[in-house]
Parts: sequence; structure tokens; C-alpha cells
Amino acid sequence: MKFSRTSTTLAVATLLLGSATALAAPGQAATPSRFDDGSFEFPTAPANSFTEPGTGQSIGPWQVTSGNVDLIGAGFWQAAEGDQSVDLNGSTAGTIAQTFTTTPGTTYTVTYSLAGNPVVGPTVKTGHADIDGQDFQDFSFNITGKSTTTMGYVGRQFTFVAANATTTLSFASATTGYAGPVIDNVQVLPCKPCPTC
Repeated sequence: MKFSRTSTTLAVATLLLGSATALAAPGQAATPSRFDDGSFEFPTAPANSFTEPGTGQSIGPWQVTSGNVDLIGAGFWQAAEGDQSVDLNGSTAGTIAQTFTTTPGTTYTVTYSLAGNPVVGPTVKTGHADIDGQDFQDFSFNITGKSTTTMGYVGRQFTFVAANATTTLSFASATTGYAGPVIDNVQVLPCKPCPTC
């Protein structure tokens, strides 16, 4: 069963006119700061629908760096946290990235919730999480038995040591077509020092 992409024909600028968190024009990357909006709550996508930002556009502090993705609005399907999530496949496989400040030499933990678009497409959705362009974790999700109301999110985690004063975290789909892995509830936190004995 295919679902309509009619809502994607709305002009993003019109949809989000006047919003401080609107999709940025190509090349307008935000100045790196703390990691933010890991649950993709801003800007607000239409309820029970989605928008499809493409390469060079932004979802709040996230930049679409290749292909396009679907920003899923409240009610379209179950979110892991908050109301919204991101399908890493819009009409094609996409990549989202966020650059944020880090302390060189510090170890950080990345956690996120993973599911897959349960409506159409391949049964197994695949992709990878990257740090500064380096593949840090491959992921896959099987949608068998899943639905829009029971997405079956699983928690994933990995750590990295910051090499620079800024770090770029990205999530990329390796799934063909327009129904890919779903990402939500991304968090990046410095690891706490081990207590002394």
C-alpha cells in the first residue's frame, strides 16, 4: 500500500512562515552550540502528515546533507519521544546531521530510538550513524509485526571521543525507495568520570 505524498507539495516556506525554527534556506547552517532537539519537535510538521525537506534544508538544528527525509507530524505514527520523528527516506535515501560544540578528548555517549517505516517498502530498513563522516554504528530494523500505532522502537547506543571543538553527528539511510529507518529521541551526553575508589 502506498501513501500519498500530496502534503509534500506545500511550499515549506509557506508552511512555516514566520517561525523562528523554520527550515533554513540552503547554506544557512546554524552556528554550532550544544546538541539540541534530538526528538525533532521543531519545526512543527502538519498533524497526521509530514514534510519532506531535502538537501541543504534544515529541521531545526539538523541539516539534511543528502537526499531527502520525512519529518513526521504528530498522529501520523507513534513517536518514541514527544510528537515527531524522522523517516530517513523521503522520496529517496537521506542523511541528517547536526554539528555541536564538544571538548576535545572528552568521551560522549550517543543514544537514540530506532524503528522503521511500517507502511511500505522493504521489510528490513538499514542505515548508519556517523561521527565527523566516519561510520560509528550500522543499524537495521525489521518491521515485521509493526504498525503505525506499535512502531516497536529499540534503543541504540555508542560512544566516541571528541577530536575537535565541534563534532558532527549524522544519521544516513542505506535503504532504497521511500520508506526507511525511523530515528527519534537522539541524545548526546558527556560520559561521567569514573568514581575514585
